[in-house]
Amino acid sequence: MVALKSSEFDSFLARGKQPIVLIFGPDAGLVRERIQALVARAVEDPNDPFSLARLDGDALAETPERLVEEAHTIPLFGGRRAVLVRAGPRNFSAAVEKLINAPPGPDCRVMIEAGDLTRGAPLRNLCEKAPIVASFACYPDAERDLGRLIDQELRDAGLAITADARALLVASLGGDRLASRSELQKLTLYSRGSDRVDVDDVVAIITDASAPTFDAIADAVFAGQSHEVDRQFTKARSEGTPATVIVGAALRLASQLHRTRLDVESGVSIAEALRGMRVHFRREKLVEMALRNWTSTRLERAIAHLADATFETRLRGELADTIASRALLATSMRARGRE
Repeated sequence: MVALKSSEFDSFLARGKQPIVLIFGPDAGLVRERIQALVARAVEDPNDPFSLARLDGDALAETPERLVEEAHTIPLFGGRRAVLVRAGPRNFSAAVEKLINAPPGPDCRVMIEAGDLTRGAPLRNLCEKAPIVASFACYPDAERDLGRLIDQELRDAGLAITADARALLVASLGGDRLASRSELQKLTLYSRGSDRVDVDDVVAIITDASAPTFDAIADAVFAGQSHEVDRQFTKARSEGTPATVIVGAALRLASQLHRTRLDVESGVSIAEALRGMRVHFRREKLVEMALRNWTSTRLERAIAHLADATFETRLRGELADTIASRALLATSMRARGRE
């Protein structure tokens, strides 16, 4: 069994030998981050389709032999090759089993990106029993993990942080790695030109998405109410709320919906999942609509899109309103199935 601890990922990235890697778990941001790190290590140019083949798990459920074919394809111009498989709701463990029996060569690595898999899930069960597969479960960051993430991001930016500011950051950040890193990137951009982050800096940037002012916008976004999104966004901006804070609220709700939607897809009823979210009764109707309309896969894409928009609003302040408004409206359109 090669089910490795989360803390072992960095050492595996540097020295791991298994040609097949499964990355899964409820923290979609951490799953995505680790897949990106594996891809960057596996191939020189992730945008080169001859080097990196991207496959859909649902398609492999129909044609399981394709995974072995892709893993054994020789790159047109030589060099290393990788295959990235994104799991969907369908079971494609037959394709992975064929690959385990006919593993890729030393110049190819196959990476499987999945959501939260229970211990009895066929894909997880198969991978954790195969010696040539390395499996990493990605769970929401605990306090110690958040502390390490904060220290890493600020150190890379050349910033120190006061003890009180660090404690506030740990308390303010959530359990989704992608959202937490996005908030920290905003903070380092805000603090550029300084050498230290203090409590005032954290208060100015890190937001609590449970605030009622932002709930209305975020709920309207994921319920697909584009006109309400536009109205609430204009109102919030007229009251002086920064555009980046508004998008950050939508990003936090997306992460919360994603975790809850994974529960629904594993068999939990919508009503039970909604109770677990503990939203105010006035928000229940819109949040329930979002849980019904969005799949975990689509929510992962929304998280990535909103995270990019959040970063762009800080990077390009003069266009922040336009970037934020377009990102929110585009997401609300997707909520109605208009991708």
